[in-house]
Amino acid sequence: MEKTFTITAETGVHARPATLLVNKAGQYQSEVEISYNGKKVNLKSIMGVMSLGIPKGAEITVITTGNDEEEALAGIEEVIKENLGE
Repeated sequence: MEKTFTITAETGVHARPATLLVNKAGQYQSEVEISYNGKKVNLKSIMGVMSLGIPKGAEITVITTGNDEEEALAGIEEVIKENLGE
C-alpha cells in the first residue's frame, strides 16, 4: 500500500518528528519505506530518514508491504497528520 503526504511543518522533517516516524514504523512487522525526491529509504532507519533532508512543502510517499501493511500505513498517517502535515 502507499499514500502520498505533503509536509506543512515549518521545519520539515527534522530530528524529533523523524524519531516519531521511525518509532511508529518499528511497531509493525511490515516493511515501511519513505520516498522523497526519487530516493527511497527504510522508515525504520533514523539515519535513512534524516538523509533525505525533507523540507516544508515536500511531497513524500509512504509505502508499506507485509502482514500488517494497512495498520502500519494508518499509524504512520496519524503521526504525519499530528506532527508534520497532511
